This record gives sequence, structure tokens and C-alpha cells, in this order.
Amino acid sequence: MTGFIFSEFRPDEKNTTPFQGLFDIFRQILLITSGNVGETLEWMNELDRKYTLTSNSYGMGDFIEDLKNKGYLKEGESEDLHILPSLEISLRQSALEEIFGKLRKGKSGEHQTPHIGKGDEDSADNRSFRFGDATDQIEFSESFRNSQLRNALNADSSSLLEEDLVVREKEHRTQTATVLMIDISHSMILYGEDRITPAKKVALALAELIRKKYPRDLLDIIVFGNDAWPVTLKDLPYLQVGPYHTNTVAGLELALDILRKRKTPGKQIFMITDGKPTCLKEKGRYYKNSFGLDPKIMNRTFDLADRCRKLKIPITTFMIASDPYLQEYVREFTQINQGQAYYSHLQDLGQFVFESFQRNRKKYI
Repeated sequence: MTGFIFSEFRPDEKNTTPFQGLFDIFRQILLITSGNVGETLEWMNELDRKYTLTSNSYGMGDFIEDLKNKGYLKEGESEDLHILPSLEISLRQSALEEIFGKLRKGKSGEHQTPHIGKGDEDSADNRSFRFGDATDQIEFSESFRNSQLRNALNADSSSLLEEDLVVREKEHRTQTATVLMIDISHSMILYGEDRITPAKKVALALAELIRKKYPRDLLDIIVFGNDAWPVTLKDLPYLQVGPYHTNTVAGLELALDILRKRKTPGKQIFMITDGKPTCLKEKGRYYKNSFGLDPKIMNRTFDLADRCRKLKIPITTFMIASDPYLQEYVREFTQINQGQAYYSHLQDLGQFVFESFQRNRKKYI
């Protein structure tokens, strides 16, 4: 838990129930502990002793029972607590709300809103109005025609009623296939700074955004250390950094393999990393060099950036480190690919990822 500063918890300021206030903290720590429920509750008990999170009327035991009763946790045979799917969904939803909340409070400009749209493109089909349909979907000419036909049968009426309204159906189309690459090399937790938790949170939020707003868009998530492999949504809360180097080449090769199979108008790669490539795998062995920018590793990485450019696959790199020589590497990588690069602080990572996703997506509509 190094790198985090806690202050006294004041639930009244948030206007939340005792359960909800503790639940917000529980979800945050659960991501930090990579889904370890026991460790999370141990930390919450420690914080409770130090900052008085609970009261005499609602203690930590009550909170644990509520987690089970509400279907977030279940107790195993050895009394261990296990995460249920409803909690995994809640983690995605809270991540989405947290990042969208930051966008709502940000500066004016081309920020997206948290309101989920009904679709992407008008289809040729009309249907009757349903509660919740947006007013801009209403086909007024057809709706007034229905009103006139109804009123012709009823001389005492000239109103436009809900039953007259017709809306143009929205059709969801697959516009983009996105591969999100997450660096899980050891440097993502070095120097007392937790960089992997914000990356997991962004992945959870992006997945929830696409699921709700663009349900036919495709998102694949992969991680890369010494090697690269795909992870599922269910895997995300449990991701951990390993004693790995940074094999960016393996990550990019896997991303390309995935995108080759996607039949979509737009394809893109997002890469969240905090360091330079330091590893390759060739002929069954690892070639590693953590000291400076190794030309052999760099050239292979740049070759892949160029290959993606030729395939019209832009790479957006989110570098969460500020070392000048790392920025130089990212600039050259981005120039070769003709993609985009952001040098972001951890607290800005979500905003940059979301705005880039929305902006890139518009190119394919």
C-alpha cells in the first residue's frame, strides 16, 4: 500500500449510506490487491482502526455480511470469501463513473458526457415511440400524419398523442476494433508508485463504455511482460505485475494477430506503458537489456510500428513516465507509426484514453 495517503473518512460529506461509503473504499483497495478479498478486508480493518471508518451502529462485520447478502461475495468451504460476477460488474461500473466524473468536472471543451446513447446510425426502419427514446429520434412528419389520421376519425380531437409518435430506429454498427495493451513489467510498481491499478481501472472503464454505448464494437485486452497474452474482462481485477522485462515486440505482434482477424472499418492499438522495450524472444530464448535503449530491441519495435502504419492501424501510446530519454523513444515510435502519444500523469490517464478513443472512433463513422 505504499504510495497512498489516507485521510479521515467522513461519510456525511459524501451523503452515502454506511455500506456505500465502505463499499467505495472496498472496491478501490480490491483493485490494488488484485482481487484478494482477505487482504483487502485486512487493510480496511487497519484503516478503520486508524481513521474510524465504521461506527457502533454499523461495524466491519456488518459490512462483510452485507457484501454476502447483496450477492457480491460468497463464503467457501474453508470460510474464504470469493468474488461473485455482480462484484466484477460493479468494479467496471464504478471505474466508468469515476473517470466520467472527472471528465464532467474538467475544463470545457470536447469532453464526452456520461449519458449513454441509443445507437450509432439511423436505419431505414421506423417503430412506435417507447418511453426513454430521445426526442431527436422522432420522425415528426410520420408522427403528424398518424395524428391526422386518428383525428380524422375523431372530430373532437386535434392533439398529438404519444401513440402517434414514430421514431427512426437506431442501428448499432461495428465501427472499431481496439486492442488495449497493458504493460505488466516490474517497473509498473517500482519506486513506491502503483501504476498498474490506474491501468486496470482504465481498462475496466473502457470495457464498460464500449459494452454500454458501442455494444458491437470490439475490445481485446492483452498484457505484456517477458511475453504477451490476452486477458478477459474477468481477469482484469486480478492482474498483477510480475518480475518481468518489457517485451513490447511480443505485445505488438499479438495485437496485430488479433486485429488481422477483425472485419471492421477501423482498427487501432492503445498501449499503456511506463518504460522502454527491454526484451525480445528469439529462437526460444530471451534477449534482455535494461540498460539504455538497445538498438536491436529498438529496431524490432520500430519495424512493428511501421508495419502497423502500412496496415493503417494507428498506435496511441500512453507513457506514464517522464524520463526525457523515454519520451524521445516514444516520439520516434509515434512518428514512424504516424499515431499519437500522450505523456500523462496517472490521474489524467483515464481522461486521455477516453478522449482518444472517442476521437479516433469518429474517423470511421
